Amino acid sequence: MTEKTTVTGRLEPGLYVTATPIGNASDITLRALDVLSRADLVLCEDTRVTAKLFAIHNIQAKTAPYHDHNAEEMRPRVLQRLAAGEAIALVSDAGTPMVSDPGFKLVRDALDEGFNVTALPGASSLLAALVVAGLPTDRFFFGGFLPAKQEARRKDLTELSAIPATMVFLESANRLAAVLADMAATLGEREVAVARELTKKFEEVRKGPLADVAQHYAEAGAPKGEIVIVVGPPAPRAALCAHEVDAMIENALRRTSLKDAVAEVVSVTGLPKREVYQRALELSKED
Repeated sequence: MTEKTTVTGRLEPGLYVTATPIGNASDITLRALDVLSRADLVLCEDTRVTAKLFAIHNIQAKTAPYHDHNAEEMRPRVLQRLAAGEAIALVSDAGTPMVSDPGFKLVRDALDEGFNVTALPGASSLLAALVVAGLPTDRFFFGGFLPAKQEARRKDLTELSAIPATMVFLESANRLAAVLADMAATLGEREVAVARELTKKFEEVRKGPLADVAQHYAEAGAPKGEIVIVVGPPAPRAALCAHEVDAMIENALRRTSLKDAVAEVVSVTGLPKREVYQRALELSKED
């Protein structure tokens, strides 16, 4: 199926959110090639990267940069062009726009102004990694990039640890070993898959227990290429009796403040915070 066209053969006015390859230049749909070749303008995260793709597929479309540093300035201009009846495509350097790139506000504003917004699905690094990881796919959480600093990163991981789903993260190669070590320390015993260079010649997926994979990269050093980390869900928790919960609370209260003790027990047990807090108050008064 092709896009709707006017009587002149031009694309219908609107914003076309268009997926591009994550590595292999052949991983682009016929529909995407058609839209990119006929768009009045193609907004690119980096015009140099998009130019290489256009050269491979002999596309002559006009391009303009749209990224974090110029989005506030460019967005009103793009909306004006949409209002004038133009068809504008939005692409990222790789994969599906709107996933870890600045396209969100443009799509939101285009919708608010009543312009058509059309998705042209295609390559996605997070989905590609998920389907080759060999981990549960019925429920997953995309965490994007974790914080660069260890303290903030461990805090985020602790907050995410109770999510009953597979988690997917993007990461740079030079931080991979440190991130895996923090995951092993905060998430406990889980399976993990580290996917790199997806769809490219040297594609690799390394899978195993989190602690083992963390140790491998600590010893081997930073790998080459783009990295996606897929972490398996937590093991189902056995139901705890009231005496076991009380013992955990009392142990935590001996070591830390009431607030931190509650947070610790909630993180480990998955019990409602209000319930743990109320019981912690009662136990602290008894002492």
